[in-house]
Order: sequence, then C-alpha cells, then structure tokens
Amino acid sequence: MAEIRDPGQEAGGEAAVSLYEVRQKIYPRAVHGWFNNWRVILVVVTQVIFYGLPWVPWEGRQAVLFDLAARKFYLFDLVLWPQDFIWLAALLIISALGLFLFTAVAGRLWCGYACPQTVYTELFLWIEQWFEGDHRKQQKLNTQPWNGEKILRRGGKHVAWVVLALWTGFTFVGYFTPITVLGESVLTWNLGPWESFWIFFYALATWGFAGFMREQVCKYMCPYARFQSVMFDPDTLIITYDYRRGEGRGARRKGSDYKAQGLGDCVDCGICVQVCPTGIDIRNGLQYMCIGCAACIDACDQVMEKMDYPKGLIRYSTQNAIDGKYPDKEIPRHVFRPRTLIYTLILGGILVAFVATLATRVPLRVDVIRDRQVLSQESASGGIENIYRLQVINMDDRPHRYRISAEGIDGLKVTTGASVEIPALGTKDVSVTLEASRLALTRPSQPVFFKVQAEAAPEIAREAKSSFLR
Repeated sequence: MAEIRDPGQEAGGEAAVSLYEVRQKIYPRAVHGWFNNWRVILVVVTQVIFYGLPWVPWEGRQAVLFDLAARKFYLFDLVLWPQDFIWLAALLIISALGLFLFTAVAGRLWCGYACPQTVYTELFLWIEQWFEGDHRKQQKLNTQPWNGEKILRRGGKHVAWVVLALWTGFTFVGYFTPITVLGESVLTWNLGPWESFWIFFYALATWGFAGFMREQVCKYMCPYARFQSVMFDPDTLIITYDYRRGEGRGARRKGSDYKAQGLGDCVDCGICVQVCPTGIDIRNGLQYMCIGCAACIDACDQVMEKMDYPKGLIRYSTQNAIDGKYPDKEIPRHVFRPRTLIYTLILGGILVAFVATLATRVPLRVDVIRDRQVLSQESASGGIENIYRLQVINMDDRPHRYRISAEGIDGLKVTTGASVEIPALGTKDVSVTLEASRLALTRPSQPVFFKVQAEAAPEIAREAKSSFLR
C-alpha cells in the first residue's frame, strides 16, 4: 500500500502518513491477438447462454427455472425437489473441486475468461470505447471541462450501461420467476415487490461493479484473489515475464545490436501495463491482482513481432521453467503431479457417483404417517385395522396411477386406498387402511412395509416402513 505524505508539512516536521491509496482510474488500452480473441468468444458464448436460456421452452414450461415458490428446480428433463438437495450440494462440491484443479494446473483461467466480473467489465468497456473512443480519447475527455460533447458522450454511455444492467437484472430474476410472466408484469406495470427489488438490486450491482469499481472488485473484494496462492506451486501454469531474457530493459532502434549495449529483449515500452485491466506490471513478478486475462501476452507479442524478436517474452509458463529448472517443452509432463492427481481422483470419484445416482434416481417419494387419532380398531370381519396417511410425490414429468400394497404380516391386505392417480410433478395425501388377522399378530407392534409402484412403469417404485399395532 503506497504511503501518501502531506506536502503542506513544514520542513523538518513529521510528515503525515495515510494508509490508503487514492484510486487512479485505469484506462486499459485495446489489444488484439490470439488470447483476446478467445476472451471475446467466451464473453459472447457465456452471455448468449445467460440471456437466452430463460427463453428456451421445454415441454410446455421454461427449460431452466428455479421455482422457489413451488420448491422445484427445472433443468430441462430433470426436476429437482427439496428432497434432492444432496445433488445440489454435490454440484457445488464438483464446481469447487473443478476450480481447485484448474487453478493448480493453469492459474486463474476462470477469472480471466469467464468470471462475471471480468465478462461484464469487458462489456462495459466495449460500450465505453464506443461512446468515448480509445484510452487516449477517454483520458482527454475526462480532463476537459463539461460541454455539449462531454454531456452527450458520458450521458449516452451511462444510458447504455443502465439499459444493459437492467436487462441483466431482468434476466437474472427470470431464472426464478417464469420470464414470460415476468415480462408481462413489467409491460403492465404489475411487478411484484420481490421481483422489483431483485431486478433493481442486481442491475445496480452490475452497473456499480462493472462500470465504476472494476479492478477494485478483483483486488479488494474477491476472496479468490486472496486464497489462490495456496493452490499455486512452482509448476502451475501462469502468466510470467521471462526476466532472464528481458533484462535489462531499455529503448533501442530496430535492428541495432542491443545485446552489445547490455540490453535484453524488453524495450521498456510499457504497453503490457497499459493493456492490463488491473493496472499491474507483470514484469515485477506474479501478483495476486493478476486475473490471468493474457492481454499483456498479446500486447508484448505484437511488440516483439515489430522488433523482429522471438515472441514469448511474456507467456504462459511455470516458475520452475522460467527459473531454468526445465525447458518449456517439458511443462506438460509436470501437469501430472501429486496435487493435481489427488484433485483429479477426488473430482472423478464424486463425478462418477453424481452421474450414477442421478441416472438411477427414482422419480417417486413416499412418506408414511400413522393416524394419531385411531391407533388400531376392530374391522367388521373381526380383524385388526390400522389407518395410515401416505404422502406420495410424483417427481416424474408424466402423470401416473400407483398401486399401493403392504407386506410384513401374513395375510395383510389393503382395504382402502389401494391405488391413487397423481398428475405430473404432483403430490397427494392418501388414506390407507391395512387389515390383519388377530392370529397373525404375535406382538403388540410389528413392522410393515408399504410398496408404491406405478402401474404403467413398474420400474418406478418405492418402499416405506411403518409399524402395525395390535
């Protein structure tokens, strides 16, 4: 953290020291190249998915919908209920382990190419450049006094930012409220308080984070920047500056014998700093503020090409390779090391279990509750009856008629509630009466097992345990 001293202090006096650095706005220079092309592709792909997915219909409903009110999560053909929370937890664990694995192998790929903060900052930068011009024109516009041109350019930029932010908030809420219903509510000015709050809250967060805070989010708010170091090791693929080749830095003429002057390949042009969205100098080594966007690689390669020097002064490499412990061609061999192998084994095991249990999931849930008012009673035929309440949940997207049977006691039979029809994704409470012969009841309480089975799909079946009282 930089120290800022008070220039107004008298000579010889003790200078005041501030622990906070005044933020200097960063105007990143536009860059073109292989990595930038990939970043643009991923920005477009991720946003087409985000903005387009809520509008995809699927069997008469929204393909992806997290319906909190109905307590159902729709993912195309898959419908998850509160009882399926284990799969949601497993999905979060898989995502976390995947992030750990990718970070150990190739650093902050997520941050540089797919993180929402990076993506929306990139979108807002494109809008800013469209209204205000390149980084030099933006700096000039910022210093000039307010006039008609500045008002139009700044005003147009913010209008476009707000429109994009509001559409982002609307889309976000559209994953929790059917987006067609949400759209009708917006057009008729009949938006509910819950939807209104989250649309404007998410829009404000997008506008503030991507339009104003930008690199401050990555530097000071994102926890990933702080704990990434524990997932890095000297064999992690990171963006590095080859100091052995680049030092010492200095300007020179193209074609000159710069090595005779004691210079390295770095011409000290500073373009790698100018294109960095967080404003760091990668030549100072790995820093937690680096988001791994590789803009400095594209920029440096262009300079090297103009100078007829080999590319790769700044490149993806590992600390051990840069230090000369092995050549760059051996980097792939060091990907498979104890840390990454352990991550891969754990991740692979959880993935296999996740897919296997999800594939064998039975779309049926049965809960049994005894009738507390009547524990047992004598039937008209002289046997003993117990009454139960079965809650049957049809988790399938098709209606089913279920047959209810019971076993566990000789001669046990279902006298009422032997079948029930439940609509797709529906729930019903069924009153079921079991009757057993007095001679078969050898104990005051005996276990019984209910079996609920779909008539048209026998593979959809569940059992539930209860007790029969004499």
